[in-house]
Amino acid sequence: MRRVVRQSKFRHVFGQAVKNDQCYDDIRVSRVTWDSSFCAVNPRFVAIIIEASGGGAFLVLPLHKTGRIDKSYPTVCGHTGPVLDIDWCPHNDQVIASGSEDCTVMVWQIPENGLTLSLTEPVVILEGHSKRVGIVAWHPTARNVLLSAGCDNAIIIWNVGTGEALINLDDMHSDMIYNVSWSRNGSLICTASKDKKVRVIDPRKQEIVAEKEEAHEGARPMRAIFLADGNVFTTGFSRMSERQLALWNPKNMQEPIALHEMDTSNGVLLPFYDPDTSIIYLCGKGDSSVRYFEITDESPYVHYLNTFSSKEPQRGMGYMPKRGLDVNKCEIARFFKLHERKCEPIIMTVPRKSDLFQDDLYPDTAGPEAALEAEEWFEGKNADPILISLKHGYIPGKNRDLKVVKKNILDSKPAANKKSELSCAPKKPTDTASVQNEAKLDEILKEIKSIKETICSQDERISKLEQQLAKMAA
Repeated sequence: MRRVVRQSKFRHVFGQAVKNDQCYDDIRVSRVTWDSSFCAVNPRFVAIIIEASGGGAFLVLPLHKTGRIDKSYPTVCGHTGPVLDIDWCPHNDQVIASGSEDCTVMVWQIPENGLTLSLTEPVVILEGHSKRVGIVAWHPTARNVLLSAGCDNAIIIWNVGTGEALINLDDMHSDMIYNVSWSRNGSLICTASKDKKVRVIDPRKQEIVAEKEEAHEGARPMRAIFLADGNVFTTGFSRMSERQLALWNPKNMQEPIALHEMDTSNGVLLPFYDPDTSIIYLCGKGDSSVRYFEITDESPYVHYLNTFSSKEPQRGMGYMPKRGLDVNKCEIARFFKLHERKCEPIIMTVPRKSDLFQDDLYPDTAGPEAALEAEEWFEGKNADPILISLKHGYIPGKNRDLKVVKKNILDSKPAANKKSELSCAPKKPTDTASVQNEAKLDEILKEIKSIKETICSQDERISKLEQQLAKMAA
C-alpha cells in the first residue's frame, strides 16, 4: 500500500540566513561552559552574553544596529562574575533579567533607543542564592514575577516590584537543575534535573504534582518544556548516547506519549516552542542545523517536518517572540544564531503566493500586556495570556519604567493589598489609550482606502479624456 503523506502547511517551511551586512559582527560571544542559549531577543533589542574581563557583561543592541559592532560599544556590566543566562520581560521590552556566577540576579532597564553609556546600575539586585544562578525566566502572564534557579538546587520566585523573594523551593531537587519552564498560564513549572528526573511543580502550593524518574536514561543534560495543551516535551540522551525527544502527559508519566531517537551527536538540544502553530524547533549546541517538528493530537504525535542546515556550528541561539516577526513576508520564526564572533539572524518563512495577511499562519498571539499583577498571582489567581492580532503588524507601545518599591517585610497584610490596588490602578488609562490608538489607526486606514479609490477613479477619467482628445485631434 502507498503511504499517504500527512498534510501540513508547515512541511515546506523555508529557512534562510540573512545577508552578511544584516548580521551583527565582531562580537566576542561568551565561552562559559554552561548550556544556556546565551542570547535573548524581543521586537526591539537583541541581547548577547559576551566575554568580559573582570566580571560578567552582555551586549544589548537595537535590532537595526547591524554590521560591525565597535569594541568600545557600551555593555551591561554590573555583575562581578560571568553572566550565565538572560531573559527579556514579556510585558516590557526594555526590561531584562540576568543571572550570574556571582550568585545574584539583576534586573535592568534599557533606555528606549539602546545604550549610549555602559550600564552598571541595575534597577534591582535579587540576592538569595548561595551558588551561581544559571537560569532566569519571567512569568508569562503576571507582571514583575521572575523565577531564578541556581546551582544550590533551589528555585526562587521573586516579586521584582518589591525586590523580595516570595517563594523558595529549596528541597525539591537533589541535584543540579538543567532547566525550568513555565506553563502557558504560569500556574505550574516543569524542571529537568541532573538526577534524570522530570518534575511538574505547583510553585504556590510548593508541591510536586507529577514526576518521572529516568525520563531519558543518558547522563548528559536534558531539557523539559511545557506545551500549550499542558503536555511536557523533553529532549535528552539514551543510554547509548543517542539524542532523544519525548512527549509526556503530566497526569500519567509512566510511559511517554511519544519517544523518538534522533542521532548520535553530543550537543545538548535547546527546544524553542511556538504555541500558536504547535511547532518545536530543536537547536543543538555545536550543531550546524535546526530541526523542526509539529506536535498534533494524532499518532505519532511528534511529526518531523524538516531541517535547516548551514555550514557553521552554533554557540547559542535567540528566538524572536511572534509579535516581532514580519507578517507581510509570511515569516513564522526568526532565530539569532551565535557564531564565535558574530550573530546571524535566520528567517523561517512559509512560502505563499498571496500578499494578503495569512490568518492560518498567524492566530492571535500573546501580547505585551500582563494579565495579572504580581500580588494577584501570589494570592492564587491564574490567567491566560492576553492575545493580540498581528493583522496590521505589531506596533510597539510606550513601555512604562520598572519601579521597585522596597517594603518592610514586617508590614501587615492589608498594606500589601493596598499596594496591589495601587499597582492595578494605572491599567485603565493604558487600555483606553490602546483602544483610542486602534480607532485612530482604523480611521487612517479607511482614509487611505478612500484616497486610493479616488485616485483610481480620477485615473480612469483622465485616460478617457485623453482618448477623446486624441479622437478630436485625429
